[in-house]
Amino acid sequence: MLRTYKDQELVIEKVFRDPIHNYIHVEHQVILDLINSKEFQRLRRVKQLGTTSFTFHAAEHSRFSHSLGVYEIARRICDIFLRNFSIEKDPENGWDDRERLVTLCAALLHDIGHGAYSHTFERIFHTNHEDITVRLITSPETEIYQILNQVGEGFPEKVASVITKTYPNPQVIQMISSQIDADRMDYLLRDAYFTGTEYGTFDLTRILRVIRPNKNGLTYQMNGMHAVEDYIVSRYQMYMQVYFHPVSRGMEVILDHLLKRGKELYQLHPQAFLQTSPLLIPFFREDYSLNDYLKLDDGVLNTYFITWAEEDDPILSDLAKRFLNRKPLKSVSFTKETDPTCIEQMKQLIEKVGYDATYYTAINSSYDLPYDFYRPEQASHRTQIELAERDGALTELSQASDLVAALAGESHGDQRFYFPKEMFLQPNQPSLSLFSGTIEAFNRYIHNGAILPITKKN
Repeated sequence: MLRTYKDQELVIEKVFRDPIHNYIHVEHQVILDLINSKEFQRLRRVKQLGTTSFTFHAAEHSRFSHSLGVYEIARRICDIFLRNFSIEKDPENGWDDRERLVTLCAALLHDIGHGAYSHTFERIFHTNHEDITVRLITSPETEIYQILNQVGEGFPEKVASVITKTYPNPQVIQMISSQIDADRMDYLLRDAYFTGTEYGTFDLTRILRVIRPNKNGLTYQMNGMHAVEDYIVSRYQMYMQVYFHPVSRGMEVILDHLLKRGKELYQLHPQAFLQTSPLLIPFFREDYSLNDYLKLDDGVLNTYFITWAEEDDPILSDLAKRFLNRKPLKSVSFTKETDPTCIEQMKQLIEKVGYDATYYTAINSSYDLPYDFYRPEQASHRTQIELAERDGALTELSQASDLVAALAGESHGDQRFYFPKEMFLQPNQPSLSLFSGTIEAFNRYIHNGAILPITKKN
């Protein structure tokens, strides 16, 4: 009897050597085919952390390697569940291994829709990587779809429904997307490794030892609480110390304004961009196809920025040079209670010395909710982490952990006002001295509650 494509396992498994997981094991032909598809190979050319490499120079890893890592963690969880907690052993809460293939495909493909300089690009051109992920999985024109469709009719749609969180099995969804999932576990460990920091490290081995399937999703043994605590704190620290780093955000502001300037100039001089950046034109027009989207990656944009650096428009040229040569904007933090006129006064001073405040200033707000519990009054809520007692009783994590309770339910981060670093470099110019004095007073205002004086320094 011929085996179906769905059942095909490789005669000898394929392995990828990985600095985080040692070996990533590929056992199914469909997984290997998906990895070799052109859409998945494109992820080699998209950085996982975007502008973070301007701060942590080794953070050059790709969404390709991260996606393989998410797949590997999901594969290990499936193995653990099959070995110890199968549906045959526990018909009510056990794991049905017939869910393995859809789980592994969703884990591998969860980031397939990320584009060049992912989140910054999305803001300017109104794309959505999750929507594009679903389109890449379900559109007959893609290699991804053609591979998945060989598994069985409707299989691409099943994989996509895991991404959209409409798949009927909550165990599968939570393995890929929850407050402690294969995605987050891999990117914390991987990003910590490549940034050279220790903030994101936690005991993955222990977490995999205490994870359990449940009819409503996933739980963790109570005796593994401290490993889960460690994961939550590591995630919090990575956001505060790495993902929200002021310099990385300053470079992201430059990138944001550079793309915004290019889009604005295209409306005035479309012919010029036919020569310098033709693959961006569908996005300037906001009329792009999947094929247009797949042609872009970080390298393509960087090449365009090199040509923009030589353009006649002084703002486009200067912003391109600042991005290519790592000249981030400077910043100062402020609170929600800050008088908005303070920000406007600084913008006016920046305009006074010749900078266009639209392109040389920005307010960047970066906040993250380290952990949240179920809030039935909210239309959209996170899946809380539950700890299982020996008798099967479940306790929500923040109810058992004082450490997590201190972080739960509250967003952490800051707001920063960005401006050209050059404003500090010419102290003899009156307007710049005034700006420097304003920043010093602004900092006193933020930290001491003083009234902000706008007075010229003698």
